Amino acid sequence: MELPSSDSLYALKVDEFDTAQLLANAARQRDARNLADVFIVDADSHHYETESVTELLGYIEDPVMKQLSMSALGVARKSRGFPYSRVGYQDLGGRITREPLRGLEQTVGSEHRDIALAHKRMDAMGVDFAVLLPTPMMLMGMHPQIEFEAQIALAYNTWLVEKVTSQSDRLVSFAYLPFNDPEMTFRIVSEFSDAPGIVGFMITSVRRNAVHDNVYAKSYAAIQEAGKVLAFHTGYDWDDPTFGSPSRFVAIQAIGYPFYNVVHCVNWLCNGMNERFPELDVLWMEGGLAWVPWVMQRIDSEYRMRSAEVPGLRKLPSQYMRDMYYTSQPLEAGDGYLLEQTLKAVDAENRLLYASNYPLPDMDVPSVIWDLDCLDEQAKRNILGENARRLFRLGA
Repeated sequence: MELPSSDSLYALKVDEFDTAQLLANAARQRDARNLADVFIVDADSHHYETESVTELLGYIEDPVMKQLSMSALGVARKSRGFPYSRVGYQDLGGRITREPLRGLEQTVGSEHRDIALAHKRMDAMGVDFAVLLPTPMMLMGMHPQIEFEAQIALAYNTWLVEKVTSQSDRLVSFAYLPFNDPEMTFRIVSEFSDAPGIVGFMITSVRRNAVHDNVYAKSYAAIQEAGKVLAFHTGYDWDDPTFGSPSRFVAIQAIGYPFYNVVHCVNWLCNGMNERFPELDVLWMEGGLAWVPWVMQRIDSEYRMRSAEVPGLRKLPSQYMRDMYYTSQPLEAGDGYLLEQTLKAVDAENRLLYASNYPLPDMDVPSVIWDLDCLDEQAKRNILGENARRLFRLGA
């Protein structure tokens, strides 16, 4: 395979690819810091479900939708079909090689390819458990066909449990919720609450739904009753008119990812969802952490002036935010003082979960947490694994 390049001078042909070799530095960091003695959970580890698309589409329940999906495979990358595509620059034009080269990697043995590749990267980074999540499906919330998202969600969850989570004692996941279809959302919660390896339910937050709408109340209640986690996983949408002016992906990366979590989190707070579902554990994913203290300060300030608008709250909105959970990636680097204050604001020792976001370009290895001078060793251990062990009810 020839790596893409804007100049033939820098063209490079590659015949093979190996995750262990790619993560050799991560393995050295693992050994240098004795991370083998630390329980580590990667709360956000991705696979590319589209690499098993034919297998996955075989699980579609509706026969008409299955036929349409199968027939569309040849043109899927040119349309808004499955896989859901977007113009973007996340892999820096192919220079981040784990993006264009992952298809070259060979696996051995009888275990599913997704399991083999996940275990390989987990071993390199010293990860004991990983929450395996889809990648192209993260943008399915903006698909124009509601029934398509619903059918793909049901098929994906069924495929994931049967082929992956039930076959590995180290991989768990969140069942994907087709939030545009409240009834299918409730059905998936009902059918997958006890499925092997399902520790929670995920809403891909690149969407415009009102998370406080009563049509979702029975789903939230069922998740709460099952003792599972409700996760909001953010992303970006360059097609959103809000982001029509930025001309560089770096701008979308900086503001687009936190944006959707901010909107949904504020709606969640202002509509008293923490009071309505007090035992429901809520997790906000992949927006980094810098947005959290900003929202805390801003919403508290407004609440003090207009508390009559939110009579369902019994304490400051920021106090509810400290009751929720967050993943670390991408951990904003640069100003140590600001990062330290942010970690205090989110009660990181008890509420922050390490996440790599592998194999996406802005991934973080466990040493990103272990090397923080502002945390003591127990806080680091909590963030790297113990908080997730408690939240996801993982075994020893």
